[in-house]
Amino acid sequence: MTQFIRNKCLRLWMETRGINRNDLQCFCSQLAQAYDFAQLLNSQARQAAADRAWVAISRFYDNCRTQKPGKKGYPQFQHDCRSVEYKQTGWRLEPDGRHLTFTDGCGIGRLRLVGTRDMETFPLKQIKRVRLIWRADGYYAQVAIQAERHIEHVPTGKQTGIDLGLKAFLTDAQGNTIAHPRHLRKAERKLKRLHRRLSRTQKQSQNRKKARKKLAKGYLKVQRQREDFARKTANALITSHDLIAYEHLRIANLVKNRKLATSISDAAWGRFIGWLTSYGVLHRIPVIAVEPAFTSQECSACGARVKKSLSVRTHICPSCGLVLDRDHNAALVRRFGTYQISPRGR
Repeated sequence: MTQFIRNKCLRLWMETRGINRNDLQCFCSQLAQAYDFAQLLNSQARQAAADRAWVAISRFYDNCRTQKPGKKGYPQFQHDCRSVEYKQTGWRLEPDGRHLTFTDGCGIGRLRLVGTRDMETFPLKQIKRVRLIWRADGYYAQVAIQAERHIEHVPTGKQTGIDLGLKAFLTDAQGNTIAHPRHLRKAERKLKRLHRRLSRTQKQSQNRKKARKKLAKGYLKVQRQREDFARKTANALITSHDLIAYEHLRIANLVKNRKLATSISDAAWGRFIGWLTSYGVLHRIPVIAVEPAFTSQECSACGARVKKSLSVRTHICPSCGLVLDRDHNAALVRRFGTYQISPRGR
């Protein structure tokens, strides 16, 4: 039902000029009157489905307005919706905090919550959204709570620049490196075996469903490992520094390299940068993106430009004689050449 309403709202925007967010919200009531099954879904859940369509539309408008290079992300119809979102009606939290009951006409009914969160301690007025999500290992309930999060950042007086790579996941301006976890590479042998099992089963059989579920769980584990590593690494960097400069990578362009696409995707740089920026906002410290052009070629000591291919992993400056690891030199350029000192007028 959520997918149907979202796609209908997107179709209305495509066929009608001048549609805004309020028009999509009003269109939900028309869909409920025209389709009996759509009326079973809670009214605010229908509005949340319309909001999903408007998020895709507004993202497309923003990309066009800012002249984003490449594709602008024209909204597409959804065919694999796995979640439904309720606002403040259509559900009821039991007094024990361990059961969630949905009261609309969809027939979801009473669900038992398994977890470590003490839901009964939160005032109901603070709960703004409840979302049901289906994943490979079961169903999950996400609860959005309105609360003020105060984090007191302890100043350390340290500023650094970081360089993201494939040999080492991260190299900072002090020369410290973080090893690449390579979650997908480590699980690749098991995933290939699960792929072979899936290909040997007959279509529309119970064995095929079981094989698909095991394969999906394998990829879900890799996804969670990447997420956990990105969050912990970003949080450790933010709490130990007062300023961080990182290279603004165009990851969508980098994965076009067929030889490195799997390794780049396995690194999950986008997730790491997203959490780094998010934690920087919480701790109120600057996290600044630096254009990566020539940062691997410039010398961090004298500013001379030393051209080198990607296979050359050591920076050797013929002007001042500096010898450093390629990634360490790039991290120093991002730190000193951009923020603390400006010997080259940058």
